[in-house]
Amino acid sequence: MSVDTRPQQISSFGRARRSFREWRWQRPFWGGLWTLLAGFPIMYIPYQTMTLGDLHIRMATTAGAGSLIIGVLLVVLGLTLWFQQQSRIFAGVAAILLALVSLVVSNFGAFLIGFLLALIGGALGVSWAPGRPAAIAAGEPAAAVSLSKERDGGDRAE
Repeated sequence: MSVDTRPQQISSFGRARRSFREWRWQRPFWGGLWTLLAGFPIMYIPYQTMTLGDLHIRMATTAGAGSLIIGVLLVVLGLTLWFQQQSRIFAGVAAILLALVSLVVSNFGAFLIGFLLALIGGALGVSWAPGRPAAIAAGEPAAAVSLSKERDGGDRAE
């Protein structure tokens, strides 16, 4: 046995990284992350007080509670995309709708930062589809739909 064929020792960091990679591939990870991150500026910016010298600018609006609710819902939808893959389409569509509502309610979607993050995250959540296992992918291709009348029995009398 040569040096090149020896099994390599995998560190605990390598095992954790591989297990995180497998976990990430089984769910719409990036859609969930972007949706989760979208909630924070929408929650935070409407309650922020900016100071310019002696001038205090308060960003709070009358719809501050609405901003807080939208932000919390976006964080929850991001976590839903991670941990409930079956409801990814609902969570993605809800994130897109909340992003659109945040334009009106939450200082233009928290100055377009949260709005854009929620739109992209929701779109990634809706468009994600689970992959096939490697054993199936390496095997025969899936049966194709035939458009031929002879194979489909299209010449039958109805």
